[in-house]
Amino acid sequence: MATALHNLSSYDADKVPDASNMCFGIVVAEWNPEITGALLQGAVSTLEKHGALPENIHVKTVPGSFELIYGAHQMTRNDGYDAIIILGSVIRGETPHFDYICQGVTQGIAELNIKSDIPVIYGLLTTNDLQQAKDRAGGRLGNKGDECAIVAIKMAKF
Repeated sequence: MATALHNLSSYDADKVPDASNMCFGIVVAEWNPEITGALLQGAVSTLEKHGALPENIHVKTVPGSFELIYGAHQMTRNDGYDAIIILGSVIRGETPHFDYICQGVTQGIAELNIKSDIPVIYGLLTTNDLQQAKDRAGGRLGNKGDECAIVAIKMAKF
């Protein structure tokens, strides 16, 4: 469903399992920190809202979105996580770099989900401009971080 037709922060709280006995890894890109910081804040607050203890939410940073794959892979090697969330933001520029990064991260996270027993939740914003990213990082369309947290909880119980 297109984000324009669905608020990323909207969900039925009654359908979200209790996360009090779960442990989450979050890998967040440092690039576009205004956006990724807001995504992280949304994810952490939503996990805690559903019972996750702060000490069971482990956040690691990587320089950019392409490095999210490596960070998530390292976390899958730790048996303590019930789910891992990747958070990043790639904004289209004047070169094909956008396409390569978005495609590479998507493929890398898909491969991790195939090979790992731990779900890796895809929280990469791929937008045409900064305003679209802001709209999806706590703006008028909600927060993709909230959505990723809910998906992580549900997939951990899958």
